[in-house]
Amino acid sequence: MKNTMEYKGYAGSVEYSDGDEIFFGKVQFIRALISYEGSNAKELRQDFHDGVDDYLSMCKEKNIAPEQPFKGSFNVRVGRDLHRQLALEASRRGLSLNSLIVATLEKETHHAA
Repeated sequence: MKNTMEYKGYAGSVEYSDGDEIFFGKVQFIRALISYEGSNAKELRQDFHDGVDDYLSMCKEKNIAPEQPFKGSFNVRVGRDLHRQLALEASRRGLSLNSLIVATLEKETHHAA
C-alpha cells in the first residue's frame, strides 16, 4: 500500500485514525507544517491539494521562496574504507566520485536523472 500522495513536487503522508474515523497527513520533507484531513480518500486528496496551494499562495503574497522538499544534494557517511574504495573505483573508471555514486544510485533505484 502506498502511504504517500504527490502534488506540485510535494509529498504528503497518508494516515488513518480509527478512533476519529478520519484520514490525515502532512507534507513531508519540508519544515513548514502543512497538514490536511478528510473522511475519505477523495476529501483527503482535495485537502492536501488545497493545503499546498494555500502555502504557495501565502509564500507569493509574502514574497518569500517556498521551501523545496529536495535540494539535490545530501551527505552520506560511508566510513573511511568504503570512501577509499569508492574513490579508487571512480579513478579507475575515469569518473568523479560524485558521478560514480550518482550512477550507482540510479542503477539501484532504476531511475535515470
